[in-house]
Amino acid sequence: MVDLAVVLPPQPDERWQLAKQMDVTSAVVHTLEIGDDKTSWSYHDLLHLKNWYENAGLEISVIEGSVPLTDRIRLGREGRDEDIEEFKTFLKDCGRLDIPVVCYDWMVGIRWARTEAHVEARGGSLVTAYSNDRMHRGREEPVVETSREQLWEALEYFLQEVGPVAEEAGVKLGLHPDDPPRSSLGDIPRIINSPEAYERVLECYDSEYNGITFCQGNFAAMGVDLPETIHRFGDRINFVHFRDVDGDADDFVETWHDAGPNDMLAAMQAYQDAVDDDVPMRPDHVPTMAGEDNSNPGYHMMGRLFAIGYMRGLLEQTQ
Repeated sequence: MVDLAVVLPPQPDERWQLAKQMDVTSAVVHTLEIGDDKTSWSYHDLLHLKNWYENAGLEISVIEGSVPLTDRIRLGREGRDEDIEEFKTFLKDCGRLDIPVVCYDWMVGIRWARTEAHVEARGGSLVTAYSNDRMHRGREEPVVETSREQLWEALEYFLQEVGPVAEEAGVKLGLHPDDPPRSSLGDIPRIINSPEAYERVLECYDSEYNGITFCQGNFAAMGVDLPETIHRFGDRINFVHFRDVDGDADDFVETWHDAGPNDMLAAMQAYQDAVDDDVPMRPDHVPTMAGEDNSNPGYHMMGRLFAIGYMRGLLEQTQ
């Protein structure tokens, strides 16, 4: 079973009210994608946030993106142990406040990448796209001295350190795939780009608390069979980004949720059959619609309203 959720800002505005009008009360806190670079949370920061949401009839289901995870940790550099201790404290605080899921990624240097944010889709709506040919032209690439095995060593070290803490705190981790799921972005290697990579991640610390953020568009760009892959990972899926893309990891465009090449009903049925109860699922990378300024591509509200309605309809079909 899945629980519909939506990204909401950490301060109340009309989006909080719109979420409740859609009968969605599970909030995903993702401040990096709404213009705030906060990644360090004290217990009292989290308590303030939780109280504010609860007073409005909402609950925090996931903290995503804005988590205290540094490139010193991802690269296994000097100082990572101190940074890992901060992440452990963050997990313990989330556990004390019954925040059930933390979503993180292992993308170094360049995070999620898009080359276009004004691609016209249905009715003049705007979506984002990625083209590897356009990604690197005329710009100086960041220099990151590392290898894939160094990234794997650092990830495995991290999971061995934080896995027991997450388990004790009752907080499930969900590792997001590389976006786009390529073997490298420029000269920067990437490792979380295939189902086989996830098998290695899950074997590293074998616990339901070490799991997957199943970002459906990224798995689609990997070229996998979505329902089969959802069943493959089953109860290790701790969070879902429901979206679709047209294309592959080298060249793709985001789509309306009801207009992509994949069978979204079959995917929803697979989630309902395979995942544990109450796994949060949010719409991701929605189109920018008429009247919206596209200042935050993929994350304006009208597209989310459409997506939630569509997802709720799919869920009714799976009953």
